[in-house]
Amino acid sequence: MGSGPGPGTARPMVVRVPVDPVEAVVEADAADAAKQLAKVAVRGPLFGVAAQDDRGGPAWSVVSAVTLGCPQQARDSLNSLLWYRAKDDARDRAERRELLAAVARLESECVDDLTVGCTRYRVVRAEEYAATGPAGIEEPRPTDPEPAVPDWTHSSRHPEIDDGLVLHPDAPVTPMQAAERLALRGLSYAGARYPAAVLADSRRALQTHPDVLLLPAAFTVMERTGTGWKPVSGPHVSAHAARRSLDFTLTWAWPRMYGLIPLESDPTADARTLTAAGGSGSEAEQLAEYAAAADRLRAGRVNRLEVDDTLYLIARTRRLVRWGPDGPEGPRPSDVNGHEPGRIHLGLDEDGNVLPERDEGEGAGAGEETD
Repeated sequence: MGSGPGPGTARPMVVRVPVDPVEAVVEADAADAAKQLAKVAVRGPLFGVAAQDDRGGPAWSVVSAVTLGCPQQARDSLNSLLWYRAKDDARDRAERRELLAAVARLESECVDDLTVGCTRYRVVRAEEYAATGPAGIEEPRPTDPEPAVPDWTHSSRHPEIDDGLVLHPDAPVTPMQAAERLALRGLSYAGARYPAAVLADSRRALQTHPDVLLLPAAFTVMERTGTGWKPVSGPHVSAHAARRSLDFTLTWAWPRMYGLIPLESDPTADARTLTAAGGSGSEAEQLAEYAAAADRLRAGRVNRLEVDDTLYLIARTRRLVRWGPDGPEGPRPSDVNGHEPGRIHLGLDEDGNVLPERDEGEGAGAGEETD
């Protein structure tokens, strides 16, 4: 299904010069960043699911965002995707049976490459990293997309990360994109803190998947610790989306997590509404501090925020997918799963009807005797 150079041989890149004025400014912004950011801080792998149709060619479409923490989470997301297709979109019983057979495999096996009908699915592995320089981890760039009017509504729908993303190793790239891809082709783990199996898999990937594709920039909330920075959110599609998640954490999630707002309270209650209503005591003071911090966050394109003597940063992060003759890299043998495969959804019959869950130990049927 994948076409291109053989193992250990990198693909040629098609480089195009930006002619659109906006793209030219983005390219100049990337060149400025490259001069200031000389190192790469690798966080570790993320996983998602990509699909390739029967037309062949090298392109794969992301169908489950490459943001998950272990391969099994990605397999579970594929399980759900196929189950809902069987329930809602199957054209006939034969297609539904094929989808449900794939679901059954995913419930019992660690399947990373699966063909269903005319579509091939693969669990995809990406390396998450951030550029660093004298000032620390890279923050959002001036040319990164921002909404003209920021929407801070917690319940509103916004674009999801990797929505509609197509991975195409032969798509033309700009000079700065080509330079970054070339610089990262040799990226691999090193150092005593990594187990031997992890180091061996990383070195092997340089030969089996010699090319790299760079996914669009993402934005992550990070917390300053005594030893560095740690992420406190997953990747977001924009810097504003990351700020909005921090605003939600300050005003809604933490107050409930720390017992400042009872869990059974009205969902619209948050640090802002309760502070505006007045109150006294240590709990009211803490809520007021959270509300004030969130107000500072909303004052502009704020990328650094101090709360209770802790500094939070909106970091610009990247994800790198290694690519070989057969397409994107899947999980490595040394990648760790957080849990085993298992059943996620109820059963379906051949007409797409959800079957009731049977009681534990239920046999041939109520009132029947078995030998």
